[in-house]
Amino acid sequence: MENQEQVVEQAPQAQPELSIVDLQNIKAILETAVRRGAFQASEMSPIGAVYDRLNTFLTAVLPKKEETAQPAE
Repeated sequence: MENQEQVVEQAPQAQPELSIVDLQNIKAILETAVRRGAFQASEMSPIGAVYDRLNTFLTAVLPKKEETAQPAE
């Protein structure tokens, strides 16, 4: 009898993705953790740098409140 290899088909893996809402939630989590004192003082600088980059990105991609407001007719 011949040894036959079974071919196991794998389902295609979904690409990892993050939405704007996910990033907003991460920002809120960081804000809450800092407010509750979850980080030591020596950890604040790198956390602040990440927070600043995240906040800059969200500010750039989210529409401003003035742009989304519909004028009253």
